[in-house]
Amino acid sequence: MFRIIMPVRGRPGRPAATVTALAAGLTLLVVAPTVAVAGPSGTPGATPVVTRAALDPALVAGRGANVGFVEQEAENARTNGEVIGPDRTAYTLPSEASGRRAVRLTPGEYVEFVLPSAANGITVRYSIPDAPRGGGITAPLRVAVNGKHVRTMTLTSQYSWLYNQYPFTNDPQAGLLHPDWWITECQCVPAATTPYPSISKPFRPTHFYDEQRLLLGRTYRAGDRIRLTAPPGSTAAWTVIDLLDSELVAPPHVRLLAANVLAFGADPTGRRDSADALDKAIAFARRAHLKVYLPPGTYQVNRHIIVDDVTIEGAGNWHTVIKGREVALPTPAPDGSVHTGVGFYGRDAADGGSRNVHLSGFAIEGDVRERIDTDQVNAIGGAMSDSTIDGLYLHHTKVGVWFDGPMRNVWVTNSIIVDQIADALNFHTGVTDSVVAHNFVRNTGDDGLAMWSEKTANARNTFDHNTVQSPTLANGIAIYGGTDTTVSRNLVADPVREGSGIHAGSRFGAEPFTGHLRITDNTTARAGTYELNWNIGLGAIWIFALDRSIDAAIQVTGDAYLDNTYNAIMLVSDWPVKDLYSITNVQFRDIRVDGTGTSVVSARAAGSASFANVDARNVGAVGVNNCGSFHFTPAGSEFTVTDLGGNDGGWLAPWLLPNTITCDDRPPVSPPPPPARW
Repeated sequence: MFRIIMPVRGRPGRPAATVTALAAGLTLLVVAPTVAVAGPSGTPGATPVVTRAALDPALVAGRGANVGFVEQEAENARTNGEVIGPDRTAYTLPSEASGRRAVRLTPGEYVEFVLPSAANGITVRYSIPDAPRGGGITAPLRVAVNGKHVRTMTLTSQYSWLYNQYPFTNDPQAGLLHPDWWITECQCVPAATTPYPSISKPFRPTHFYDEQRLLLGRTYRAGDRIRLTAPPGSTAAWTVIDLLDSELVAPPHVRLLAANVLAFGADPTGRRDSADALDKAIAFARRAHLKVYLPPGTYQVNRHIIVDDVTIEGAGNWHTVIKGREVALPTPAPDGSVHTGVGFYGRDAADGGSRNVHLSGFAIEGDVRERIDTDQVNAIGGAMSDSTIDGLYLHHTKVGVWFDGPMRNVWVTNSIIVDQIADALNFHTGVTDSVVAHNFVRNTGDDGLAMWSEKTANARNTFDHNTVQSPTLANGIAIYGGTDTTVSRNLVADPVREGSGIHAGSRFGAEPFTGHLRITDNTTARAGTYELNWNIGLGAIWIFALDRSIDAAIQVTGDAYLDNTYNAIMLVSDWPVKDLYSITNVQFRDIRVDGTGTSVVSARAAGSASFANVDARNVGAVGVNNCGSFHFTPAGSEFTVTDLGGNDGGWLAPWLLPNTITCDDRPPVSPPPPPARW
C-alpha cells in the first residue's frame, strides 16, 4: 500500500587517479591513560563540562535545535575507565562517538557526571559488544546518585552492530554480500581477483551505539553526582559510555475533553495489543470532532495506524510510549514489504493522501534490527498535507519520518529521532511548502535529514535549526535536487563515512536543482569524511554532479566549518561523467573555516564558484586543491575560482586565480587543532 525506495549505496565509478586508503595522521584507535577531569576548584570532575555536539556552546550559539536536555561528554567526566579516541577512521568505537572520544569501562569501573542543572531524567548513549554470532546481548549498568544506588539499567546491543557491505547484515561471520563490487580493502573486485583475496571478519563493523532513557524517580539538584558503573560480573566484557544527557522532564500532559484511548480498550501496561483500540478511538474522534488522547503508559502496536483528519496527543514523549514488534508478513505486500511494524501512516499519495493530521507528545519505539529497503517499518509515513508532527521521540525504526508525496505543508518540529537503521527524515517525491525545525537527530544509518526529488521535484522546503549528530553512513543533511530550498541555522557534527555535513547532490535519479538553494548560517564540526569508494576525503560541504550538471543559484552564506577532517568545501563530478556535467554559479560568502586536514576548497569538476569574505585558519594543505576535470590543459583547470574580496587567512592567494592547477589527488592530512572562538 505504501511504497518506499531508499538510495542505493552502490559502487560509483572510480576516479582516474586512485588514492591510497585513509591518509596518514588519523589513528585507528587511541586509548589514553585514565583521566580525571579537574574543574576550576581543583577537585577532579567537580565542575560539569556542558557541550553541544562536543563543542563549547559559545561556538554554536544560535544554531541547531533548542532542546530540553543538557549534554555532557563522558571523556570530560570523572572516571577510572579508559578514554578512547580521538579517531575518525570508520569501523572503530571512537569514530562513531560524539566528539570522536568516549570512555571504556570494564566490569567494576565507572564514569561520574556532575549535574549542571536540576534533572529527573537521563539519557545514556552507550555501546556494548555484540553476541559472537550476532543478534546482540544485554548487560546491566548501575545508576547511582550521590553514592546511593537508584536504578539498574539493562543495556542491549540488539539494535546495534551492523556488518559488511550495503545493505548490511547482522551476521559478523558473513562473507562479502557483493563480491562483484570494488572494495578498498584489497583495491580490487574480489570476484574478479585470482587468487580470491582474504577478507577479515567481521567485515566493516558499524552502528555501534544505542541510547536509553531513564526517569530517576525524583528531581536531583545541580551539583549532584550521577555515577554509571559497569558492575562486577557484567555479561559485557566492556561498556563504552559516550555521553549523558540530563533533563528536567515535565509532568504528564492531561487532555480531559478528548477521545481517551483507554475508553476504547487500549492497554497502558503494554501486555495486550492496542492497535484496534487506537483505530476505534480515531474513528470516534473524527465523528465527534474531538482529539485523541493517549494517557501515560506503554501501548503495544504491531502494525500501521492509518491517520487522516485527526489530532492525536500523548502525555509527553517520556510518558506515553507506542511500542511494537517487527512482524513478518505471510506474503510480501504489493509495495515489496516483508515486514510490518509500529507506525503512524497517512494514506498513500496515489489514493489522495491524508490531510489535517496532528501528532504530538508521545514516543514510538520500534523493533527494527536490519535494513530491508522495501520494508515499510518507519515511525511516520505515507502522505500528510496540512499537518504537524511535534514533540515526538522516534527510536529503533527504519526511518523516523519518511514522506512519499506529492503532499504539501507539513511541519516537523521539536522532535528527537535517534538510533535509526536508515534516515531520520526524508522528504521523498513532490513534498512542497514544508518545514523541519528544531529537531534533534543522532545515530542514523543513512542521511540524517534529506530531501529527495525523485521523479517529482520537492519545492519551497526548509530545514532550519536542527541538530544532526553522528550519522554512521552518508550525510548529516542531504538535498537531492528540487526547487527553492533553504537549509539554515543547523548544527551538524561527526559524520563517519561516505558523506558530509551538508550535501547537495544531483544523484539517485533526482530532478534537477532549479531556482535557488540557500545554505545559510549553518555550523559543521568534525565533518568531511573518507569516501570509501573513491579513496578520497570529502568536504564539510559537498556538492556533487553525478546524474546531471548543477547550475541553479546555490548561495552558501554565513556557514562555519569547524575542525574539518579533510576539506571544508568540495565540488566534484564522478569520473565517468566528468566531461558531461559541471557545477556552476555557486557563491560562498561570509564563511569561517577553522581547521582543515587538507584544503579549504577541493575542486574535482568543471565549473566555477565565487568567494567573498571567506576567512580560514589552521589550513593543512594548499588553500585550493584545483583538479578541474583532470585534463590538465595548458590554459589551466576547467574549474574557475573568482575572488570577490575579503578572503582572509592567506588561503586564496593571487597565484591560485582564476584556475591554477594545484591538483594533489591525495594530499597528506594535517589534523587541525580544536576550534576556538574567532
